[in-house]
Order: sequence, then C-alpha cells, then structure tokens
Amino acid sequence: MLTTQLQALKEDIRHTVSWALKEDLGASAEQSAKADQDVTAMLIPENEQAVATVISREDCIICGVAWVNEVFAQLDESLGHSGDKATKITWFVNDGEAVEANTTLFELEGYARTLLTGERAALNFLQTLCGTATITSQYVKELAGSNTKLLDTRKTLPGLRSAQKYAVLCGGGVNHRIGLFDAFLIKENHIAACGGIDKAIATAKANHSDKTVEVEVESLDELSQALTAGADIIMLDNFTPTMIEQAVAATRGKAKLEVSGNMTIEILREYAKAGVDFISSGALTKHVLAVDLSMRFK
Repeated sequence: MLTTQLQALKEDIRHTVSWALKEDLGASAEQSAKADQDVTAMLIPENEQAVATVISREDCIICGVAWVNEVFAQLDESLGHSGDKATKITWFVNDGEAVEANTTLFELEGYARTLLTGERAALNFLQTLCGTATITSQYVKELAGSNTKLLDTRKTLPGLRSAQKYAVLCGGGVNHRIGLFDAFLIKENHIAACGGIDKAIATAKANHSDKTVEVEVESLDELSQALTAGADIIMLDNFTPTMIEQAVAATRGKAKLEVSGNMTIEILREYAKAGVDFISSGALTKHVLAVDLSMRFK
C-alpha cells in the first residue's frame, strides 16, 4: 500500500523538494536551485569526498525515505553529477518501520559539498514526517482492540498536505478526504448558507452523486435530520461519550459515525468504546513535534 501511495506522490515529491531547495539556496520560483549557491559548502575543496551517517536520537516511526532521496537527486542533477559521481544513499530502514533511539537510518557517500548542502533540507523532511508517523502510531495503539479507525484532517502544514497524509499511513492511520475536491464535508456554516441540513445534503447528492457526503452535527436532533436526509458519514462534533452512545444506538448502521473535536490521546479509548467508526484528530498533522535526527561525517 505504501509503495502504491509513493508512486502516486512522485510528482508531488519532486515539486515539494524543488521548492525546499529553492528556499534554502536563494532561487526564485522561475529559477532552478543551484547547489553552488551554498556559500559555506564552497569553503570545501570541490572534489573532496565524504561519508556520513544519519541517526535517530529517539524512538520513532520512519517516514520520508523518498523525500531524502529526491533532495540529493536534485542536487546531483544541478551539478551535473550522474553515475559514479552521484551521491550514494544506503538505507538501513524502511518507511513505516519502528526504530529505537541511536539507530543508524542511512549512510551517504559522495562529494562533501553535496552532502552538506542537502543535509538540512533532507532532515527537515525526514524529521517532520517521522514526527507525524510517530504520533499517529501512538494514537493507533490506543485504539487497539476496537473497530474504530483513526483519521487525519486537512489541518496540515502548508505545502506538505500529501506528505503528511502519507506519514499518517506510515503510522497506521487512515486518510480522511485529501482536500476540498474529493468528498463533501458539510459543516455548520455550509448548513446555514444552504438553508438546512436536508437541503445541503440533497444539493450535494444532486451535484456529485459519486462523492461521499459527510455532514457535521452538533446535537442528536441534527443527527436525526442527517440520517433522514441520507448522509453517508455523520461527524459528531464535541459530543460527550453518553451522547455518542445514544447516537450509535439511533444510527444502527444507517450511516458511518465519526467523532471529532479535541480528540487527545488520553480520551481515545473512552470514545472508541462507544462504538463509532472513526475518530479524527488534527493533532496528528498540526501539532508536529519533529523527531531528533543527527548527521555526522565519518
């Protein structure tokens, strides 16, 4: 599954890495990033070779291999390095793998200038995506033994939507809608502007009968309206555990139920016990605590 997702992200990874390197090397949107703009790396003799290792200083779930590879591939391309001159990367871990602190993740071999120029951009991607995958894994463990699946949200870092969604998969979570184009999520303001839950759902089904229709409700009365209108998924926003149990009983499989709103890791088990299908949490992608990584020359 992860391999399939990476294939779909191939162009996105290329674009995101290009943007990160341009940011670091002072290139405009119209220009290509040039490795020789790293003024500090230029202090090193051009043909100096080096070997470096990257380790994790804490336990984590790995995510970001393709982004690291792409950083050095683009730098090599900008310098005209190919074949034997290209940076060699040897990975000792895979995306989705759990590792302990002080594990060597990968080794780099090539021109010292290139390794140093790519270090920060590569580790920025890796530390961030490992952070998302790791917190997702911790949330998923809390749901073990239940039928409730953990969903992410659109509360992602700008420019890293696809990357963080992939990281959630690496951590064992499930992707909610990717953006505003692939599914309906009818919330309070949509309902008000449309003139009610029934009208909003009816219009959604008429406009795009092939897309999932999810509606957010804030009370058991609104839940009843959403069920009558034929919603596919109903999001219970800030419901108490008691209200959720009532909602599960009232729904009886007529629609999938999702719980959202301040879903911290401490309360996941309690909400899962109520029998909902999904719990969504923005914390997976917006409260990112980067994993501590370190690169050292041998």
